[in-house]
Amino acid sequence: MSRISGAPTLSMEHVYGLTLRVARWRVGAGETPLLFLNGIGADIAAAAPLLAQLHDREVWTLDMPGVGGSPDALLPYGAPTMAAILIEIADRFGHKTIDIAGFSWGGAMAQQVAVQFPGRIRRMVLMATTPAVSAPGIGWAALLDDDMLASGLKLPTATPLGLAYQSMAMAGWTSAAMLPTLKSIPTLVLMGEQDGVVPACHGQLIAELIDGALLEVVQGSHMFPFTHAAKIAGRISDFLDAPAGQQAAA
Repeated sequence: MSRISGAPTLSMEHVYGLTLRVARWRVGAGETPLLFLNGIGADIAAAAPLLAQLHDREVWTLDMPGVGGSPDALLPYGAPTMAAILIEIADRFGHKTIDIAGFSWGGAMAQQVAVQFPGRIRRMVLMATTPAVSAPGIGWAALLDDDMLASGLKLPTATPLGLAYQSMAMAGWTSAAMLPTLKSIPTLVLMGEQDGVVPACHGQLIAELIDGALLEVVQGSHMFPFTHAAKIAGRISDFLDAPAGQQAAA
């Protein structure tokens, strides 16, 4: 029996020389599937308590190289390459249009996917993230996050090479110049009011750069999507389910 919440369907996808473990919940449910991208070093199991509560839609995520069930990459990879890999996997699943959500490091990668493949993204949710990664290790301070310590949650450890390559992929990365081009993609930005890893001002900048984006500062610190999973899952669902032309307010 799977140790991963919600018992998703697991597969190994071989793309561009990488082997990646992918998890899919509620395969085929709903109209538009949701791709979720996790924080640095965190695997499918860490995201599962949140993703299992996103009902009535297919949700999929994956372990980055050297994390969880995905073996190390032989060579470093960049953010544009990983974005292309994610869209290739979406193609294999028959997903021509997807919603995308990302947390921390994964929120930066979600922005990269949207900038690179804007015609493939219907709506976007960005959580505890930034439009510019100045420090390659952003996200690991979450291990000392107040909510993290209080909840008893534990993030698995990536391999040293996996962590190094994942850090390198986003070192010096920025989406700031391209975010204004995403005004046609409805975007929800969620930031933790006590987040000391990625303060809410980062989310405010994203919302200012994407015309029409919603910014909401929510209860919790950096790990709020997981320590307040039921509430955040509900908010994500409300946003993704809002009628076209409307962005559901909190």
